[in-house]
Amino acid sequence: MNFLCSKHHGFQVVKTSTLLSKVAGSILLCLGSMLWSSQLIAQDSTFPTKSIKIIVPFTPGGPTDLIARVVSQALQKAFTQTVIVENKPGAGGAIGTRFVAQSEPNGLTLLLGTVATLGSLPAVQKSAGYDPVKSFAPIAKVTESNTVLVASIDAPFKSIAELVAYARANPGKINYASAGIGNQTQLNAELFKARTKTSLQHIPYKSGNEMLTAVLSKDAQLAFLDMSFVLPYIRENKLIALAVTGKTRHPKLAEIATMVEAGVPDFSASFWTGILAPAGTPVAIVNKLNAAINSGIASPELRAMLTNISAEPTLQTPQEFGAFIESEHLKWRELVRSAGISEE
Repeated sequence: MNFLCSKHHGFQVVKTSTLLSKVAGSILLCLGSMLWSSQLIAQDSTFPTKSIKIIVPFTPGGPTDLIARVVSQALQKAFTQTVIVENKPGAGGAIGTRFVAQSEPNGLTLLLGTVATLGSLPAVQKSAGYDPVKSFAPIAKVTESNTVLVASIDAPFKSIAELVAYARANPGKINYASAGIGNQTQLNAELFKARTKTSLQHIPYKSGNEMLTAVLSKDAQLAFLDMSFVLPYIRENKLIALAVTGKTRHPKLAEIATMVEAGVPDFSASFWTGILAPAGTPVAIVNKLNAAINSGIASPELRAMLTNISAEPTLQTPQEFGAFIESEHLKWRELVRSAGISEE
């Protein structure tokens, strides 16, 4: 049967079977979309249905590994599923970070991200293989901690003001240690140089342990080191603490000023960590994970575990954490460009 319309009115002959086929296809497409949406909502409301894996892009035993295990406890308390911490070190953290970026966006594979993997590393390494902003769905910022600018015990300066004066009077004669080219420890020093308009010589090492040894043995005069790592040596008067790098003083070293308080303008550099999922993870899952993590690290038990390693728990929404990551990436990318730092 055909629908017949007058040629004088400019209509064409349309077969009923063709019309019905198009209508049926549209209905099926709509039903399929509705079914997919309802399944997604159901999946989000029952999440997680399987075990969750937190990828740490560094070796076991370090601060990031311990922080990930605290987060795993928070998620374990909130959900009935097992939470596994898996270490995938290599390439300065790029291997594990890239693995999560390429994982299925279902909320079951998460990343313990840091200022190194989401701030400095992608700013230095064009070959990192991921974008710190576009490749991930930020879930929750977990901790923030100070690093400390320390000097060897017999350095000819005992304060930031004396350091700046000495460096300007003796350009290029002060050595600073880092954990490698492009490492956050180098970028902190380059930020200091830029803010104080001083000239310091860079000596790259392979690890924080080697950096510490270099300053203790006076092979290098300065280094930016993690608070938990260096505090015992400051207490034993084996190193001089010149300033902390965060926006506020650290409770375990309250007598030491921040960089801004010590006269270094616009200097803020902290070691921060957070949990992220692959880009495209449903918002409902992201929000559910955020609530579980924030609730967990706010508890006295888990909060104490973090403060014991000099890491201050932080509570942010996914949107706040995302904006923070973007600002950090832009800051370190601009510094890397202006300082002429490039991957080896």
